[in-house]
Amino acid sequence: MSDRPDTRIRHLWRDPFTDSELTGLHARAFGHPPDDTGWWARVSTHSLGWVCARHGTALAGFVNVAWDGGAHAFLLDTAVEPDLQRSRVGTGLVAAAVEGARAARCQWLHVDFEPHLSDFYLGACGLRPTRAGLLALCGEPRGKGPRTDVSG
Repeated sequence: MSDRPDTRIRHLWRDPFTDSELTGLHARAFGHPPDDTGWWARVSTHSLGWVCARHGTALAGFVNVAWDGGAHAFLLDTAVEPDLQRSRVGTGLVAAAVEGARAARCQWLHVDFEPHLSDFYLGACGLRPTRAGLLALCGEPRGKGPRTDVSG
């Protein structure tokens, strides 16, 4: 793929979407079967905003921008159609999310991610690394057992 953005892609803040189109995109991007997540009700009720990347009328990418009602916004569920990954659709999603959060007067934009996405978030999108904590509330992630060397 080229390093130049696809000019046919539009990144739209708070663009309406259907549950079926986001469920399909999420399943393809994350490699799982489609489920019955009620995306529209969840996102439109609880989020500061979201960004839809549209290729024509088709949903090509999505990111949810959750927030605390004040200074902190959080990127969630960043998804790009597999055949459009590495074509700057994702960086456009994050850039539009940054602008939406900034317009809402948020002071911080947070994201957590798996190590293989470091080049994307820290390199291409310009976020800086921070220390953070995570607690699995519904069991440990696959392949990880409980930690037993806790001190203090």
